[in-house]
Amino acid sequence: MFDQMRRDIRAALERDPAARSALEVVFCYPGVHAIWIHRVAHRLWGWGWPTLGRFVSHVARFLTGIEIHPAAKLGPGLFIDHGMGVVIGETTEIAENVTLLHGVTLGGTSLKREKRHPTLGNNVVVGAGATILGAFKIGDGSRIGAGSVVVREVPPNSVVVGVPGRVTHRDGQRVSGHIDLNQIDLPDPLARTLEQLLERIHHLESEIQTLRKVVEGKEVGRS
Repeated sequence: MFDQMRRDIRAALERDPAARSALEVVFCYPGVHAIWIHRVAHRLWGWGWPTLGRFVSHVARFLTGIEIHPAAKLGPGLFIDHGMGVVIGETTEIAENVTLLHGVTLGGTSLKREKRHPTLGNNVVVGAGATILGAFKIGDGSRIGAGSVVVREVPPNSVVVGVPGRVTHRDGQRVSGHIDLNQIDLPDPLARTLEQLLERIHHLESEIQTLRKVVEGKEVGRS
């Protein structure tokens, strides 16, 4: 247990430049508190005390603003930055070294009691306000841009942006295996497509102007 807590503190220190000390993380980081309380709720759920587990998770939600269902499976090295408004559903599975920013929703799309929430692979980063809905996997090393809505599976080492989320690779290159917290220069495939269309339109307009001059020149010569 103490090894897990030390890893939680280390994750916060490594991924948040605002963290000055382990003591600050222990007393002032609601994302860390939510994970610690979740472990208690998860144990109670596993022991067959679901109502008590839900009550503990409800207390955690009241104290931290982060709602984690006690049945959710959270891997080691998870870091919830700021955390207010984060919702993690019942059948969610999170692997190692995942980072969630505030306002993230890991939700379900089914009313049946089955796997209906997403699975996040290793080293996944989910930007502020992003929503992931459904029982599919976000591949290892992927980044979900802030405000994106993801409704289908994401391959490893990908970047997702937009509503609905569109999968792309950063600058045509696969993202490296380490944790990448950059949420600024995410590529937008739709914007690139529009830029290409505009370039094509300008090129066609230039050709039309050239043809028009040629036709006008011929008419002048005939007259």
